Amino acid sequence: MNPFDIIGHQDVLQTLRTQSAHAFLLLGPHRVGRKAVAHFIAALANCAYGTACGNCPSCLAIARDTHTDVMLVSPKTETSTGKQARKKLIPVKVITERRDETHEYDQHVVEWLYIAPHTRRKVVIFDGAEYLNNEAANALLKTLEEPPHRSMFVFIAEDQQLVIPTIVSRCARIFVPPVPEAQMQQALMELENNIDPELLEFAAGRPGVLFERETVREALSQARALVQGLESSMLDALMAAEKLEKTFNPEWHPEALLFAFRHHPLSARAKADLALSDALEALEQYANPALVFQVLALKLREALGVV
Repeated sequence: MNPFDIIGHQDVLQTLRTQSAHAFLLLGPHRVGRKAVAHFIAALANCAYGTACGNCPSCLAIARDTHTDVMLVSPKTETSTGKQARKKLIPVKVITERRDETHEYDQHVVEWLYIAPHTRRKVVIFDGAEYLNNEAANALLKTLEEPPHRSMFVFIAEDQQLVIPTIVSRCARIFVPPVPEAQMQQALMELENNIDPELLEFAAGRPGVLFERETVREALSQARALVQGLESSMLDALMAAEKLEKTFNPEWHPEALLFAFRHHPLSARAKADLALSDALEALEQYANPALVFQVLALKLREALGVV
């Protein structure tokens, strides 16, 4: 394992070593390793040896997320009152200080880039480029076209179609594909000296899953328990749904639940997917969680054809 936690993707890294662009768009599935590759790009730009060696002070700082010339920008997940945000968004107020009337952010992308770098080049990583709206993208556009101090931009997204075209057109596009099974197995052996077929099947070539494997295993176990409750009785289904509500993790449980349905007919999986989407939307609208999970249990029983 290297200091940037990159599993596989040697072809991608070799391509990046030959690129001279100042803006990149990294495309690929969630948790496939795009963020790790973004850190590799930042390391290439600032490594003492120009190779992303992983050993110099600059590379080590990037690996620890403490480098003074690397800024990570992600969508807001909470409102100013501490509630879960209804919609993921990278707001314009993080792009420029002029739009941050309430002084919500300590750093702003545009103003930060105009300060000279401490090492070689400043790098901004947008983890979730699809959440940049038109207002934020327009505020960034001039700086993206004429980057001060040779600064660099790395945009991360799952689907190019969801990224604003003015951003896409100014980037070198790099696809980060799923990692072959053999490399995933080898990485898991290095991490815990164990082969876990279920975990590897769930990961489906996405190395990010391996770095959160205990959380994933717990989510998979709870998803199995819910399906067993659904297939048992109405009371067991509602009790399982209540238990899931208390531990629900929107990052992992929806995917784990769909994974638990993988051996059921396509029609059942489609209904389960729709039921989960409705439940997540209801939670984003601050609906009563207990009621949301009760309704989810009923819909999932219907998807399974349980009367």
